[in-house]
Amino acid sequence: MICYNCGCRLSEHDFCTGCGVDVGLYKKIIYMSNRYYNDGLDKASVRDLSGAIVSLRQSLKFNKNNIDARNLLGLVYFEMGETVAALSEWVISKNLRPKKNIADDYIDMIQTNQSRLDAINQTIKKYNQALLYCYQDSQDLAVIQLKKVLSYNPKYVKAHQLLALLYINIEEWEKAHRELLKCSQIDTNNTTTLRYLKEVEHMLMPEEGEKATNKKKLFSDDVIRYQSGNETIIQPINMNERKGVTSLLNLGIGLIIGIAIAWFLILPAQIQNAKAGINSELRVVSEQSDAKTATIDELNQKVQSLTDTNATLKEELQSYQGTDGALKATDGLMMAVSTYLANPEDIETIALYMESLETEEGDNVTRTASFETLESSFLTLVSPRLATHYYDIGYASYRSDDYENAIPNLERAYRYDNTNGDALFYLGTSYRRTGDNAKAKEIYAQVIDDFPGTEKARNSETYLAEINNEN
Repeated sequence: MICYNCGCRLSEHDFCTGCGVDVGLYKKIIYMSNRYYNDGLDKASVRDLSGAIVSLRQSLKFNKNNIDARNLLGLVYFEMGETVAALSEWVISKNLRPKKNIADDYIDMIQTNQSRLDAINQTIKKYNQALLYCYQDSQDLAVIQLKKVLSYNPKYVKAHQLLALLYINIEEWEKAHRELLKCSQIDTNNTTTLRYLKEVEHMLMPEEGEKATNKKKLFSDDVIRYQSGNETIIQPINMNERKGVTSLLNLGIGLIIGIAIAWFLILPAQIQNAKAGINSELRVVSEQSDAKTATIDELNQKVQSLTDTNATLKEELQSYQGTDGALKATDGLMMAVSTYLANPEDIETIALYMESLETEEGDNVTRTASFETLESSFLTLVSPRLATHYYDIGYASYRSDDYENAIPNLERAYRYDNTNGDALFYLGTSYRRTGDNAKAKEIYAQVIDDFPGTEKARNSETYLAEINNEN
């Protein structure tokens, strides 16, 4: 331990041997800081991250220069998905001790990885967007955003808790239970998680009906009860009148009843159990026989199905082969390239050949490496013009309320140029006008994510709200 006044190493005395200053209280403060640090370390080692945060914060209250406690607090935040809070602690730690500080490695681990930085930014943006959707009562969109957040950062405890809360609100208890279990695996003693988990488990495993409130009477009707002062006296009726003959008579009746029960109940029950055992064995044998018969039938059906499939594939292969037996998968692409070389301005014919290539792709025709290379190079040349061509056709159909023709052309326009936000917006509106609200919601959500802050993003939010109100 170092003296706060002169920097001399302290001894067991309550004063500094270097400058003579009283360090008794200072030692107690440092001791308490180290004690809370050790407590936080123990809790973090058993994944009680919430408890570790409380202890480490208390340690820093006693000694803000406790570098080990501050670095550990940053690690705990990082483990819970709170990357910004973790970076804040590590930056403070680095400023307090610029050299020989492991916080440098932690900061470099994040800042030198551009993809990780982008993931952190996307996590924050989408989590805030999910909160905004919650405030707007758009719970389905909030769930979509939170799932994206957790795909970027699976350990973000707050995102798991908010997603579980949304599932609880729509009474999807199983999904909420899964999310809360994930939270428990990250932070075993989080108060919010435990409170939500208690409610969910109560709904998944409701308690059995309340026990009957009327308990059996403690005393039968053949007793006399009377009050003597503050005491209740209980006395059997005719206690002095019971005779030995009555006892013997009751014993004889009980013996007769026992023999009758054995004859009429026990013996038939044993016979019935034996019959039940035989029937059970017969049923097992019958089920095994039925299972084998079903398996044989299923295998026969599979053989027939494979035979039919083989014949169908042979016919399809013949249809894909030319006179020399070579597959015609490249015909559409080669015709498009030939047209471009002959007349680069004939974009309509090029587009027509590329559409035929789409059909071949949809039929799962084999694509070789050379085919892929040629297609990629050719699309680099013609994609912008194809995107403009299809956008003009799709937008014209959209303006004329011909949404059925607008949809495929706008889809091609966006596929060839994914920066064309107008094509994507009008595509979503076309789906909405045709009554496909589910697809429209998906497209509008993509517009909001890919083109934030634009007019079409704001219009998409408005249309999303209208669709939700309609539902």
